[in-house]
Amino acid sequence: MASITQPLRDEHKELLPQVETLRTAADATGAASGEALGAAVDQAYAFLAHHLVPHAQAEERALYPVVEQVLGAPGATATMSRDHVEVRRLTEELAALRADLPATTASEAQLRALRRVLYGLYTLVKVHFAKEEEVYLPLLDARLTPAEGQRMFAAMEAAAKDEKQHAH
Repeated sequence: MASITQPLRDEHKELLPQVETLRTAADATGAASGEALGAAVDQAYAFLAHHLVPHAQAEERALYPVVEQVLGAPGATATMSRDHVEVRRLTEELAALRADLPATTASEAQLRALRRVLYGLYTLVKVHFAKEEEVYLPLLDARLTPAEGQRMFAAMEAAAKDEKQHAH
């Protein structure tokens, strides 16, 4: 029998391979040609802006309020929300770094900054997903009814769709 939170677990499984684009781009920083590095950074940014940030907004609007209600603790998800703030900030920093990246050879300072942001995003997102999978989802599986779970995921889907429309 599938768990109540299986839709979110499935979404994470779909997102995790794309999270690897962050590490791949960081690894390519300083090793790949300017054109290849630009393409890797563009791919990482597109994933963040068009998939991960809308996913985070959907969690803010639909998942975290349910977690706080189940825990009976308003504000219990504040640390996770702070992760989302940092992901958005680093995504904006990545966009700025990409805009300044020359097509040929980047400076050592540019490469260091790019590597720092990409590895930072990679680590932050991996740990964030692990916290959700290991702490929040088992809690929701234990305490939500199937109908409550369906309502929560419908609200998440609507929030993600809304966020994606505003992002374009």
